[in-house]
Amino acid sequence: MAARGTDGMSGGLLTRGLRPLRQPSPGLRRALSAGLVAVTVLTAALSVWLGVRLSDQRATDQRRQDVLAAARQSALNFTSLDYRHYGRDSANVLKGATGNFKKQFAAQTEQLTKLVAQNKSVSEGQVLEAGIVRSDEKSARVLVVADSKVSNTAAPGGQARTYRLQLDLERVSGRWLTSDVEFVG
Repeated sequence: MAARGTDGMSGGLLTRGLRPLRQPSPGLRRALSAGLVAVTVLTAALSVWLGVRLSDQRATDQRRQDVLAAARQSALNFTSLDYRHYGRDSANVLKGATGNFKKQFAAQTEQLTKLVAQNKSVSEGQVLEAGIVRSDEKSARVLVVADSKVSNTAAPGGQARTYRLQLDLERVSGRWLTSDVEFVG
């Protein structure tokens, strides 16, 4: 009696009519192996290239977010000043400043402190929009539109003011600092 497989049929019945597979020639095997290696190398290279591009894009996006956040904060600090705590408010402006802007603002602080106190000036700023004109790893230029309600002895009820500012920023010790402020438009 013939041995039966697990399917209940004899081993001979399963192979009837089937031809054994022929082994590919050595030349074909080498060509297939070379093709497989080439596809693997190309896939790996493409993966590395895409990974680098994705990393660069993430770094660029993060830089843009950091630049916009710094510019918004600088504009807010610059347009929000209160005579009752002008020392703190001007210090906030200086913390986000560098270069000539920092030097000029610091040089005018004493005079501005007296003027702001004398007029009892209060300015409450609000950044409406900010957009990057240009940026790279070390510098950026941002346009900011800000509103401010300014009250003082001449306008105790307050006056609305709109500012269009051009801020130049520099990356210093890992932070984006304002190096120049210009009123535009």
